[in-house]
Amino acid sequence: MAELYYGVAYYDEYMPQERLEQDISLMLETGINVVRIAESTWSTLEPQEGTYNFYHIDRVLNAMHAAGIAVIIGTPTYAIPAWLARKHPEVLVTTVDGQQKYGPRQIMDIVNPDFRRHAEKIIRVLMAHVKNHPAVIGFQLDNETKHYDNVGRYMQAGFVRHLQEKYATLAQLNKDFGLDYWSNRIDNWEDFPPVENTINASLACAFSRYQRQQVTEYLAWQASIVREYARPEHFVTHNFDFEWRGYSFGVQPRVDHFAAAQCLSVAGVDIYHPSQDQLTGKEIAFGGAVTRGLKKGHNYFVLETQAQGFPQWTPYPGQLRLQAFSHVASGASMVSYWHWHSIHNAFETYWKGLLSHDFAPNPTWREATTIGADFKKLSPQLANLQAEHDVALLVNNEAMDALNHFKPGTAQTNVYNDIVRRFHDALYEQNVAVDIINDIDDSAVRYRAIIIPALYAADDALLARINRYIEQGGRALIGFKSGFSDEHVKVRTGAQPGGLSEACGVHYNQFTLPENVTVAACVEEITCQQDNNVELWMELLTPAPETRTLLRYQHPVWNAYAAATEARFGKGVAMYVGFLPEKTLIASLFNHLTRDLPLRSRTSDYRFPVIVRKMRNRNGQKITFIFNYSGEPQTLKSDTDGTLLLQDAAITRGAPLRLGAWDFSIIAS
Repeated sequence: MAELYYGVAYYDEYMPQERLEQDISLMLETGINVVRIAESTWSTLEPQEGTYNFYHIDRVLNAMHAAGIAVIIGTPTYAIPAWLARKHPEVLVTTVDGQQKYGPRQIMDIVNPDFRRHAEKIIRVLMAHVKNHPAVIGFQLDNETKHYDNVGRYMQAGFVRHLQEKYATLAQLNKDFGLDYWSNRIDNWEDFPPVENTINASLACAFSRYQRQQVTEYLAWQASIVREYARPEHFVTHNFDFEWRGYSFGVQPRVDHFAAAQCLSVAGVDIYHPSQDQLTGKEIAFGGAVTRGLKKGHNYFVLETQAQGFPQWTPYPGQLRLQAFSHVASGASMVSYWHWHSIHNAFETYWKGLLSHDFAPNPTWREATTIGADFKKLSPQLANLQAEHDVALLVNNEAMDALNHFKPGTAQTNVYNDIVRRFHDALYEQNVAVDIINDIDDSAVRYRAIIIPALYAADDALLARINRYIEQGGRALIGFKSGFSDEHVKVRTGAQPGGLSEACGVHYNQFTLPENVTVAACVEEITCQQDNNVELWMELLTPAPETRTLLRYQHPVWNAYAAATEARFGKGVAMYVGFLPEKTLIASLFNHLTRDLPLRSRTSDYRFPVIVRKMRNRNGQKITFIFNYSGEPQTLKSDTDGTLLLQDAAITRGAPLRLGAWDFSIIAS
């Protein structure tokens, strides 16, 4: 993209009719140069089957074009009209709680043929109508698409057909999934039971993988329709979301982002996060690293993020700017708020937009105008920034499914994401920037170190690729539970951690839940005098003779066992950690693993709340962002010569750099 996009979602359908001209005037003052429309208004566009109303779309397209504001059109398929639910009640998704009732969004069965037929019709009608409008720059497929826990008859029938295509005989299926247990064996395809009540994690995880594949297929299906109408210069995107804990948290369990993004020309994402005193930038960095990885490091769109959002998120002065430029520092080429205006009724009345309910200028909007002005000024330097990270973190949907079927102890959350975020956040707080990947292949050689948390389910081939990466000179920090089961979630019958034992030089056959257990360091370079609690799980590790013990359990009985080890394998080093460490200890272990490596990903000697990100722009300049994620001023020293872009002033290495509360600087060098 030649410029930074600064945008909002805009719903003329929800607004007083006299607002459009006033809103556009305020948008221009804000610096808004793109709006998203249409993705949630199927019932307005098609109030009855075959009857279409383009009034709001045409009026917004024409007005935005006259003002020089670009438009992204969303396919309106994620919130179905009432007439469709009445005429074809089976389009409402069936979950383990039964068939859903009409009302909320995202309650459709995405594999139901009646839904697909009507969805295709409205997509084609809309695309034919807008395809040649000069305001349109691209299209968004659906909205935060997932499988919505679909266990309906079409989903289950498709799953059985999928297994029939994969397995020539039921004997192999029974063997792979261990279905002899509790008489779950299937000896006739007609006897295939409903999947939602299975006690077999192998079968449940296979079904979950199939559900995600249907999301991938559904988005690809929409993309193929849209591309029949789109012009060559139009992009096709989608706004992926994450596991939700009241804000964007971890890897999305209901979508394989990496597979689903293949049909897109530009990856898109929705990132929401706590604000006020809880603003840390961690969700922005995590979401950005995932989305950047979907298209092999290319720039991405933040299609939704908060302006004001929930009442508890009303930003402190400076935070909106800090957030916007944090997205850019992760590789975003668009920052777009959901949404422009605050809605006056219905479910999201108290999710506030950039403007409050009175539509009047407010402090958040005034701060937004400074962002728009700076985006316009700095686009030549900040559009299309590229990361040059040499540290990666591996995530895996199949491992997530499997581990969450066997949660350690009394864990109730998505425990896989708890672990992944623990490792990510530990590095983030130490200013180690990472890429997030979902496989280790030949391209992984560009990474000098890879973090592999909780890879519970993996086939032999992936474990062999990890070993090969290490053998060729890579460094790997491998977390507990990795290598434990195969791709069918069957526990391996040999020594644990499965095939990873070869590179890690360690094995175990017993484990327990920690209770009042700590660890002590066995090498001087690792610091764990405090923050050394053993959490969640502990494997009783026995290292091979040539393997170095880094940590040992502190316990009257379990102190005979190693807690973390380090082994040389070929040209590389494998570190294995048999428990969940606290963040400071993770950082210490990582520093030990990479102690002799000059890492591009290690961006600064500063620590959180000062976060430093370094990117490369299209002119070859290094762009350094220094963020203060706190309400306390920070006085730093510049680690580079260059130009302070916001102030248009020179700075030299070692010169003082003062950041106010929730402030930041950008240096081009």
